[in-house]
Amino acid sequence: MTELEPRPADVVPHDPNTVLSPAALDRLDRSIPENTKTAYRRQARDFVAWCEERGRDTLPASAQTLADYVSHLCDLDRAPSTIEQAIATIRVAHREAGYDGKPDTRAALRILKTHKRDRAEQGKRKKKAPPVTLTALRAIIDATDPATLAGRRDRVMVVLGFAMMARRSELAALRIEDVTFTDDGLTILIRKSKTDQDAEGAEVNIPHGVHPDTDPVRVTRAWLDRLDATDGPLLRRVNRWDQLQPGGMSGAAINERVRALAIRAGLPNGADFTAHGLRAGGPTEAAKAGQPVSFIADHGRWSKTSPQVLEYIRPVDKWRDNPMRGIGL
Repeated sequence: MTELEPRPADVVPHDPNTVLSPAALDRLDRSIPENTKTAYRRQARDFVAWCEERGRDTLPASAQTLADYVSHLCDLDRAPSTIEQAIATIRVAHREAGYDGKPDTRAALRILKTHKRDRAEQGKRKKKAPPVTLTALRAIIDATDPATLAGRRDRVMVVLGFAMMARRSELAALRIEDVTFTDDGLTILIRKSKTDQDAEGAEVNIPHGVHPDTDPVRVTRAWLDRLDATDGPLLRRVNRWDQLQPGGMSGAAINERVRALAIRAGLPNGADFTAHGLRAGGPTEAAKAGQPVSFIADHGRWSKTSPQVLEYIRPVDKWRDNPMRGIGL
């Protein structure tokens, strides 16, 4: 077998009760986010290649094959989350092919547990993009040139990313028509997001800022005045000669641009910064200002049951509510 990836359940082509129309198949396919499908394909491709090199069956794969493959990923020092994704990909592919509950994961998970313990003993931890705090945000803004197209675009990108607590996919999807100026600030329509499974959309309200260079209203208006357009992608591509190009920025391009700006700004460990740091920086600073967790979660469009927002807030709480504070040390 040369292919292993999740797909809609197989149907019997000549039985009208089991056939799906092309439109239904298309909607099923589009129900899975593109980045998820890309990750599945990559994981499936690597697993198939590993099995073929060793003469092992990929579908159905034995419990020993899965366990040995997980051990192989441990030898490569893959992150535990990457290995968990690989196990999930293989299991989903088996389920879709009619092999429910296969392959057995007990040995694989025990090996993964050992890998996690080994990494902990080596001092390795889950790598997190540093949050773009207000200090870092202002340093990045100072590294941009508002006299250029790229500089104005970059200011909108980082300020809105921070103020919206935006995912990079949300930033990439923004259109000029989604931005409304109001007396109180900006209202931005997010047409769909990771936690908006029904694509109902959400509106994010952003008040005026107090510093001219990081005021979301001011930097957005400055960019739109220079762009001189009423529709299309908000974040446009700009070439090295500062010339506007057709189309908008992709999520990957936004990620790389944030990293490049952090390096240009001279931030410590600048190469570690990503677009996710903008999403993390917003709740970090909001927590410092004493905003309730429920308000922060709602603004950032986190699921009500998601623990993710607490990961950004806990470091603030550890300093603010530190039991060693004020004891007279």
